[in-house]
Amino acid sequence: MDQTVPALLQHECVVFPEGLHLECGFHLAPVQVAYRTYGTLSAARDNAIVVCHALTGDQYLADTHPLTGKPGWWSRMVGPGLPIDTDRFFVICMNVLGGCMGSTGPRSPRSGGEGGSAEPWGTDFPPVTIRDMVRAQKLVVDRLGIRRLFAVVGGSMGGMQVLEWAATYPDMVFAAMPIATSPFHSAQNIAFNEVSRQAIFADPDWHGGRYWERDAVPARGLAVARMMAHITYLSEEALTRKFGRRVRRDPYGDNPLSLFGEMFEVESYLRHQGSSFVHRFDANSYLTITRAMDYFDLGTEHDGDLSRPFHGTRTRFCIVSFSSDWLFPTSQARMLARALNRAAANVSFVEIESDKGHDAFLLDEPDFDRTVRGFLSGAAEHARIG
Repeated sequence: MDQTVPALLQHECVVFPEGLHLECGFHLAPVQVAYRTYGTLSAARDNAIVVCHALTGDQYLADTHPLTGKPGWWSRMVGPGLPIDTDRFFVICMNVLGGCMGSTGPRSPRSGGEGGSAEPWGTDFPPVTIRDMVRAQKLVVDRLGIRRLFAVVGGSMGGMQVLEWAATYPDMVFAAMPIATSPFHSAQNIAFNEVSRQAIFADPDWHGGRYWERDAVPARGLAVARMMAHITYLSEEALTRKFGRRVRRDPYGDNPLSLFGEMFEVESYLRHQGSSFVHRFDANSYLTITRAMDYFDLGTEHDGDLSRPFHGTRTRFCIVSFSSDWLFPTSQARMLARALNRAAANVSFVEIESDKGHDAFLLDEPDFDRTVRGFLSGAAEHARIG
């Protein structure tokens, strides 16, 4: 397997020399946040939407990805005339703190790259939380001179960030759209993440997380982690429709581990997902970000009461779930909706009928497109945005 890792590309970013005081108590400085923008900020600076990416996403939301050459991960949703219409809105997407596409994370030099050692943080990078990620994003929003966001939108881990934005900065968010997400990470999801992490740890090229010192990458472990996670993003119906039990000739059929020289098409698909992932993602970032998801629980500071973070909020919410999503099931979305109702929030809830699983928010789903367009258009009318 080719063990190429993302190069230190030149990303559009902003550096905050003063850094950020993390929830774990560590003061991280400097802090760099990589971001992309789409559309035009209005003269009143009132049309900004922050789109938050999921676990393996990044800031390349709607333009060509510099490593893969593929379209942005939500290019079907963000652009002129699309549900998140850049003819009307100014869209910001930021690589999360702890990421590996330009924001400060485990691959970043401990010294910040100025006048000191370029030794990466690696496993010494401090643990970050979803709130830390959001606070880093707010630094960028403030730097852009935006005092209030029209909306914050995101799916999966991005949805967690949406909820954290609305809970931490309620006066700054007019509308919030958490998609295919939950107010906390379930025990089942923590378990899936731990299996993925253990796959990375078991790779002989892991080297205690300091793999760069051996000019190595725990590529096989990271690929298995991606394969494991990707299964949870799909539904049984989607896998059956796309692959069934069809087999194909294994091009590596002389390998005694590939029984009878054949493999199921679903196996080939997962191997491709795993091998392509290691070209653009860092193993230590994967560990850092999955841990941040595991820590997430909006009720922790409120004796488990999920309504209290939103008491008195004036943010308008639209919660979206998908019927076949078993990673973040509709039951958790309903729990969030009930909590917001108890807080007397303005909230709507939509369950989209789909057999595509958790990843449905990334795929062609017309009812979802209409929901996003309708919510943002309606909220814009209330906010009196052009």
